[in-house]
Amino acid sequence: MQRSLRFLLVRVVLAFAASFGGAAQAETARVAAASDLKFAFDELKPLFEQTHPPHRLELIMGSSGKFFQQIHHGAPFDLFFSADVDLPKQLVARGKAITPVTTYALGRIVLWSAKVDASRLRLQDLERSEFRKIAIAAPDHAPYGARAKEALQASGVWPKVESRLVFGENIAQTAQLVDQQAAEVGILALSLALSEPLRKKGAYALIPQELHQPLEQAYVLTTHGQNNAAARAFADFMRSAAARRVMVRYGFVLPGEAAP
Repeated sequence: MQRSLRFLLVRVVLAFAASFGGAAQAETARVAAASDLKFAFDELKPLFEQTHPPHRLELIMGSSGKFFQQIHHGAPFDLFFSADVDLPKQLVARGKAITPVTTYALGRIVLWSAKVDASRLRLQDLERSEFRKIAIAAPDHAPYGARAKEALQASGVWPKVESRLVFGENIAQTAQLVDQQAAEVGILALSLALSEPLRKKGAYALIPQELHQPLEQAYVLTTHGQNNAAARAFADFMRSAAARRVMVRYGFVLPGEAAP
């Protein structure tokens, strides 16, 4: 009887220890991600959590430039998915992130409108008087806004439309401006134009990539997150076939693939 009780007690203790150990390994990664990733990451988050229990992701979407400043000043993010490869590189140089800086996609910019058939538009068409307001992301801190400005300048349109520009804090807010018709047309991320909400309401035209610097997008593990198992697992997951399929569906050009 005593032997049976001792055996049962040992089993209970071992089961509790195993349960406690598993709980200790469960982590949540706080991921700062460029807002062009919103719809792709809305799909990737549950897919990751289903295949990597018990890890969890907390996604914070916004401007890459603003996230750069926040991480530089100590914001507790574990991973930074930037729309501009230079920002993660600068964080590494400043000791706020660790190598490697990993390119995960090339982004594309498009003309999009819910008011006119944007599939027929070129940048030169923005000179027309019917386009009283044209939305782009703020070029000083949003990479998609910087590329939009470059394209407008390269096409010779910038001086003629500058006074009609309205600026979103990030590319998602820029899309909202056009969606709600605070602007007749906007220069958005292809990934947003392909999302279900925008795809149902409007059309888009790709802007030639020769008109702007490449939108090389990269992620980096911050020094805050270097020991976070969930952050490392999600970084690895982004290289998986399942994650790549989602990214391709939202128009991202993956490393090693040719742009359309």
